[in-house]
Amino acid sequence: MLMTVDGEKAGLWKGLFIAVHGESRYGESVIQDTGSLLPANLALAFPQSQGTVSALTGVKVMQFQSEDMLVFAGKINIFDDFRQPLTGAGATNGFMNTGLMINPVVVRTVPYSTFGAGFAMLQQMEPVFSLAVFDTNNTPTTSGIDTIFNNGASIVSNVNLPTEWMALPGHQGLTGTYSTGTYTNLSPSVYFQPGTGVVVQSPPKEGSWSLGYNFDQAFYVSPADSKKRWGVFGTLGIADNNPSPVHWFASTGVAGTSPISSRSSDTFGAGYYYTGVSGALKDLAPVLLPLGDEQGVELYYNVAVTPWCHITPDIQFIDPFRERVDESVLVGVRGKIEF
Repeated sequence: MLMTVDGEKAGLWKGLFIAVHGESRYGESVIQDTGSLLPANLALAFPQSQGTVSALTGVKVMQFQSEDMLVFAGKINIFDDFRQPLTGAGATNGFMNTGLMINPVVVRTVPYSTFGAGFAMLQQMEPVFSLAVFDTNNTPTTSGIDTIFNNGASIVSNVNLPTEWMALPGHQGLTGTYSTGTYTNLSPSVYFQPGTGVVVQSPPKEGSWSLGYNFDQAFYVSPADSKKRWGVFGTLGIADNNPSPVHWFASTGVAGTSPISSRSSDTFGAGYYYTGVSGALKDLAPVLLPLGDEQGVELYYNVAVTPWCHITPDIQFIDPFRERVDESVLVGVRGKIEF
């Protein structure tokens, strides 16, 4: 459940908005069965990767200082702010695999649900620069008040500039993160699940960083609706070799509004990703637990059955980082109903 309260309409003051995010998951999933480093279905990792649970993962208070500046604070669902056009990132309309929804070099430094504050500079209501400080503790199913900042802080900054190529829109972006927290390269997060049966240990290490690049470029924009477009996208990233489990990453693909003229409300996507697993993680127990890099391909087609009902068949081919686990073919269907 996602809900945004307009403070002015609620009788408070102009420019105030409160975003609330509640979510539930039921039962078990195939996330661990694939042997992959990154969850094959990221939505099933929220708010936790196993079991049945409901949680309020975000209560973010936002205040517009002007049309070009926004400040925010609260218990923040950071994934809600991962936005890369065409991919469906930050929503449940596009890809399912973590590697095609976010740049996973950030998995060590950026939690999923935590306390934080920051600001964003806007251009035509689209963020072009942001800076935020977050608690390093991931606390989606608890209040997090009793552990706030007891393991340092994470600083996240993003630049995402609109571009134009042959009169068609696109973006070029950079994201940098730094955490003062203490971790091991097996410290789990919602984006990284080392899995059951891992008995090796690694020494803790203080501090972690990442740097990522992303782009998208439309090849077609509907003359009737500029939001309906399709094109290419890509992501590159690098992080420290320890304690980050992902040392480098790359992805690319094509996605957007269906090119079928009679299905202009449908969307589609085809993407490939490669995850360079950190050398420190590979060297933990090369005989007991041989690990390598990971790669995968995902294809989906999001059918708009009605304006409020979407059905998405999806297929993935995954070559996991666990070398003793076979390659996987995952077939799934996602349903989404909007109220």
